[in-house]
Order: sequence, then C-alpha cells, then structure tokens
Amino acid sequence: MISLLCITMISLALAGSAYCQTATPASFISVKTDLGGNVTLPCRLQAEQTFFYGSLKVTWIKVGEDQSQNEDVLVSLGLHKRTYGNFENRAFLLDLEKGDASLVLLDVSMEDMGRYRCEIMDGMEDIIQDVILEVENGLIGGVVFPYSPHRGRYNLNFDEAVRSCESQDAIIASFDQLLKAWKGGLDWCNAGWLNDGTVQYPITKPRQPCGGVNSRPGLRNYGLRNKQMSRFDVFCFVSLLKGYFYWLVQPERLSFDEAVQACRDDDAEIAKVGQMYAAWKLEGYDRCDAGWLADGSVRYPISRPRKNCSPTEAAVRFVGFPDKKVKSYGVYCFKAAK
Repeated sequence: MISLLCITMISLALAGSAYCQTATPASFISVKTDLGGNVTLPCRLQAEQTFFYGSLKVTWIKVGEDQSQNEDVLVSLGLHKRTYGNFENRAFLLDLEKGDASLVLLDVSMEDMGRYRCEIMDGMEDIIQDVILEVENGLIGGVVFPYSPHRGRYNLNFDEAVRSCESQDAIIASFDQLLKAWKGGLDWCNAGWLNDGTVQYPITKPRQPCGGVNSRPGLRNYGLRNKQMSRFDVFCFVSLLKGYFYWLVQPERLSFDEAVQACRDDDAEIAKVGQMYAAWKLEGYDRCDAGWLADGSVRYPISRPRKNCSPTEAAVRFVGFPDKKVKSYGVYCFKAAK
C-alpha cells in the first residue's frame, strides 16, 4: 500500500514537473534585426539528443500579454507544415531534419516585434525556448519622404495615408524617423500623418508660410487628429531597395500607358515612388531625366547637384502629375530581387 502511494506521488510529481517545464521556459534569447530584413529565431534539439524526424512536432507561437492574445505562427509535424495569419509565406523552419527548428522570418515589420515561443516535442524530452525579437526602426539606412496623391494636397485620412505609403513600397513613418530626417535636413511645409495618428511637418528654415519667420526650427505638431475626418498628406519611410531600380533607355518619349508596357516588355514593372527614394538615398542613384512612376507622377533623382539638375541640393525632384496621354517623358523601371 505504501509502495503504491509512493509510486502515485512520484508520478504526480513528475507530471507536475513536466507541466511546469512546458508552461515556463527556462531561458530566453534576444535577437535584433532591421526593419524589412530577414531574421532567424534560434531553437534546436541538443547535440547529443537522438530523435526520429517524422515524430517531431514543432510549434512556434507569438506570446501575447495573456494567453488569449497568443498568435499561432507555425506548426510542423513530419511532412506537414502550416503557417498562420500574417506569417503565411513568411515563416519557415531552418533545417528540421537535422534537429534545427529555428524559425526564419522574411520581410520583418515593426508588428513582428515581441516574444516568440518554440516547443519541440519528440516523445522523450521536450524543448521549450523563448526568443525576444527586437526590430530596429531603420533610422540608419532609410529615408523619409512626403507624399500626396494625384488629386492634390491634404486629401488623405489616416487609413488612406497608410495605404498610400504601402502602394509606393514604403510604410507610414514614425515620429522618431521624421525627427531623424529633420536632423538630417528635411524641410517640408506640408503637414502629414505619422503612424501614431499625429500630424506634423519638419522645418529647418523658418519662413512666413511655415510657422512664421521668427519661429524656431523643429517639428511643427498638430497633435492627434480624427483619423477618419481629418485630411492631410503623409510622411512615408523606406529602408530597403529589394531589387534593381533603373532608367529604361528608349528611342522616344512615352505616354503613361506606353511607359507601363515598356517596363513589362523589359521583364520589369514601372517603378514606385518609394523605390526611387530608396535608390536615390541608399544607392546614390542620379539621373537628370524626368520619368513616369507607377502612381502617374513624373520625378527624377539627383544625388549630385548641378546646373539644370537641382543646382542647390540633392533631392528627388517632383515634376507633377501630367496628363497620362502626353508623350514628354521616359520611364523608371524596377525588377524585384529573386
């Protein structure tokens, strides 16, 4: 009787110990990456641990403030793998056949930041590993640019502003990114949305239409605005050029539709505004030819100021949104990285 009681107590103790191990990982690892980059979150079986590949179950979750806020990322059992939600087509296991269940995340966003939990179950000894992912906001190696659509200034509510940046291969900028851009010399008198729902604009050269000649340089802040009713421009941010941006040499000037087709004929697509800014800022792209972009605007990037080509400053020059039927411009194309 005593022996049976002892066996029962030991069994319960072992079960409780296993439960605690599953609920509370013994340690965590911190990993940093840049916005828009790829990252590997480490998790693997111990070197001396033997296993049968087909029996391994791997689960990755993003841990919320409480259990109800946990997000499924990836589940793998033998040959069957599934990713979930925003992680579809972006999450992969590194090399599970060798016991490496590290999670590879592609095209990391600020929303990916947080705590991730890896659980490897092989029927013998479970592995539980927490990884803290920190995403750098890309203040170094990125560029903030103001954007307004073809219909003119101050026409975007907050949701439209977010979509406008995304449509130009960028994201809506943060306060820190705009502040860094202002310190780097960005001067723009049109107010634009930021990702926190505030509306601001950067002034390095005070003047009458932009807060007055006696005002100090800085970020002019309109504060939080109604995201649906208020309408402004937007400040966008791009940190990576994920492909090849180039001027397409053509014997004649093109209409907008002809420009789109010319890029397609070159196995590319017409370039977006964010791609031009990234090429100009991050790669020093310089071309004194005005060309069509995907939003119907005409612009050209100058990194070496000179006569007739932005003589006073390096800048992406904006010509406007001309009639798409006119044949007065060339075209900038973009080939995505493979």
